Amino acid sequence: MRKDFLWGGAVAAHQVEGGYNEKGKGLNVSDMMTVGGVGKKRQITDTILPNEFYPNHEAIDFYHHYKEDIALFKEMGFKCFRTSISWARIFPQGDELEPNEDGLKFYDEMFDELLKNGIQPVITLSHFEMPYGLVKKYGGWRNRKLIDCFVRFAKVCFERYQHQVKYWMTFNEINNQANYKADVAVFTNSGILFEEGEDREAIVYQAALYELIASAKAVKIAHEINPDLMIGCMMAMTPIYPYSCNPDDMLKAVGANHKRFWYLDVHARGIIPGYMKSFFKRKGYDLDLTQEDLEALKHGCVDYIGFSYYMSFATKGDGNINLDYDEENDLCDNPYIQKTQWGWPIDAKGLRYTLNWLYDRYQLPMFIVENGFGAIDQKEVDGSVHDQYRIDYLKEHIQEMKKAVDIDGVDLLGYTVWGCIDCVSFSTGEMKKRYGFIYVDKNNDGSGSLKRSKKDSFEWYKKVIETNGEVL
Repeated sequence: MRKDFLWGGAVAAHQVEGGYNEKGKGLNVSDMMTVGGVGKKRQITDTILPNEFYPNHEAIDFYHHYKEDIALFKEMGFKCFRTSISWARIFPQGDELEPNEDGLKFYDEMFDELLKNGIQPVITLSHFEMPYGLVKKYGGWRNRKLIDCFVRFAKVCFERYQHQVKYWMTFNEINNQANYKADVAVFTNSGILFEEGEDREAIVYQAALYELIASAKAVKIAHEINPDLMIGCMMAMTPIYPYSCNPDDMLKAVGANHKRFWYLDVHARGIIPGYMKSFFKRKGYDLDLTQEDLEALKHGCVDYIGFSYYMSFATKGDGNINLDYDEENDLCDNPYIQKTQWGWPIDAKGLRYTLNWLYDRYQLPMFIVENGFGAIDQKEVDGSVHDQYRIDYLKEHIQEMKKAVDIDGVDLLGYTVWGCIDCVSFSTGEMKKRYGFIYVDKNNDGSGSLKRSKKDSFEWYKKVIETNGEVL
């Protein structure tokens, strides 16, 4: 591993910060979701209902505990810490012309605290935190006007924090909305609420194109402000394997990967790939994409590829000559790998496969900005948490990551473990699905002292960082 490898941890503002209405912050999309759980989905509400629990409103109160938490990150030896800037803390409604100074000051102070402790901030601009005002007023990213709103937000952040933050990403897991049937994914990615009878697929593709244009414009502006800034994209990388070497399975996997990862071709190459142009034409989608937009895409290519990796998928062919893919119906079990208690496939070798696939295709530096193991942790009477299962999972993935770098020659900037401190689950809003090295005393119903304590994995990861990955 390179000597300046960026070991660290990752969270998102909406899953840790809390302080949802402090010092001028507006409501964001995640603030509008209730808690879910077994047999219960998170509900999206139009207003804050008095008898519902909104777990992101307090989260783990990082807003007031960040100095304590950063001290623990330093003790572990973090070289970097990935989080996001809550857009609604800077532009409460999203379309203001002037930012909220109190919101900017919070991140000034938090970034200074990280740097004082030798930790580089790695910052995502839009991580499921777009202002809810943009949903109410414009319908979210279905509206072209959001391009200017995002670019204004990005420019303010680049100008303000250019000497504190080197590594940036524009949109978190922009490709999650490839499954346009998933209401929460589309709402948190793009702020879109569908009406009866709308063509969901066409609307989501249009929103994604507007986001990609906004990202490209932001990249160009960042480089003009400070050429030393590194601006990346962020993908949810779930490689889709063919179930077998049957040519139908192979082709189905090609089509599936097209649908999930075409966003990367735009981010990294500045073009709409031919297979997507053909798809749009075949579907009869008359998408709003101007010559000026195409030029913006061409001149706003990213500097590196950030991605999350938790699992791989598999798919079987069906003889469809158009290579169409529907994520809800076209996946199948992979008999060669196991699953977590949440049903997520465990495939450490898939991380090596992913790193090779990406580097072969784009020849850009990469950054693993999410990888982690969610589990129900048992806190013992003495306060300890024996999470050997988490250590085992991370160890296997780091071993495969090292092979990709040391044997395969992949250019990798860093590795940040997701949920390095326990945080609110994005998918269910629960606390019991824990990822962290640091236990936070908080329960699904919002009760708890918020006291922080170390799990066994804390000392293990500390040793991994100390030895640059040599001791696992």
